[in-house]
Formats: sequence, structure tokens, C-alpha cells
Amino acid sequence: MTRMDDSDAAQVALVLGGDRDAFRVLVERHSRRLFRLAYRMIGNEQDAEEIVQDALVRAYRKLDRFESRANFGTWLYRICANCALDRMRKQRPEKDHREPARDEDLAAPGPLDTAPSEAPGPDRLVISAELGAGVRTAMESLSATERAAFVMRHVDGFSIEEIAKTLDLNIGATKNSVFRAVQKLRRHLEPLMSAAK
Repeated sequence: MTRMDDSDAAQVALVLGGDRDAFRVLVERHSRRLFRLAYRMIGNEQDAEEIVQDALVRAYRKLDRFESRANFGTWLYRICANCALDRMRKQRPEKDHREPARDEDLAAPGPLDTAPSEAPGPDRLVISAELGAGVRTAMESLSATERAAFVMRHVDGFSIEEIAKTLDLNIGATKNSVFRAVQKLRRHLEPLMSAAK
């Protein structure tokens, strides 16, 4: 059980009082969740780590603007989402220069791996690789706001109100962003799902 003096608000008060080490507690408490958001929005581990670092630096610099009656986690999550959205907007015009997966990257079993196993067979590995690539492509088709809203709603389980507050949208625009994201993903993934059956 967390004691009151270990709460986010107490840590923020310590940082504002001059205790720089108190911010480390906040970083440790929230960095994994921030990384998950950034990674799901961006799809690249290195970029996600940079986004988290940027978000934490911004939060530290703006800590004096944090209102203690607000939820620190939500405030920090909003900063991270905005950093990810900024990165996505900057990257959007650029073409994706990733190399396509090579056959040897699919990790198909070799001739010595013929013993019965509960691991998926080569056909399932290929289908999984195709579905994974399809999901990445479908996610890239979403606007930055749609992707953020979708991830927060359907991956992290945020309420529409929490998403609206985090992305600084009204409720109608938030619902619309989630709806459009689901519709676009469904259109992109439907052919792949039919083929996988």
C-alpha cells in the first residue's frame, strides 16, 4: 500500500521544493506506461525511448505549471502523447525506408526441428508475419490523432473522457477519431483476416 507522502502530488511538491531526486521517483513510477504509449503510437523502440525522454524533460521543465488538484499521471501521459503526435506529424511526409522481411527472418524451422512441438508451424509463422505487417501498415494509414485515440481506447482502456482530456479534444471529436480509426483498420485488415481463415 502506498503511503500518502509517496503519492505523485507529494513527489511533485518535493521537486518544486528543490529536491531534484524526487523527480526520479516519478520517472520510475510512470516511464513504463509512457513507453508503452509511445511505442504503440510510433512502432519503433528507439523513437519511443526518445519520445519518453522528451516528455519527461518537458514535464520537468513545466512542473511549476502542474496543478496539484489534477492527476499527475494523466498530465504526464498527455505530454507524452503530444510528443508522439509531434514526431508522427514530422515523419508523415517521409517514406518508410525499412527493408521488407527476408525469408530467413521468418525463423522457419529447419530439418532438425521435426520433433512434435506446441510451437506454431511454418504456415502459422508466415500468416502471423503477414498479419503483423498488415497491422503495421493499417496503423500507418491512421492520422496521428486517430492512432493516439485508438491506442488509448482499445489498447490502454482509457475512457472517451480521459482520451479527450489527454488529446485536448472535445468528446464528439474524440469519439469520431476512435470510430474513424476502427473503420480504417477494419477496411485494411478485413482482406488479411479472410485470407488467414
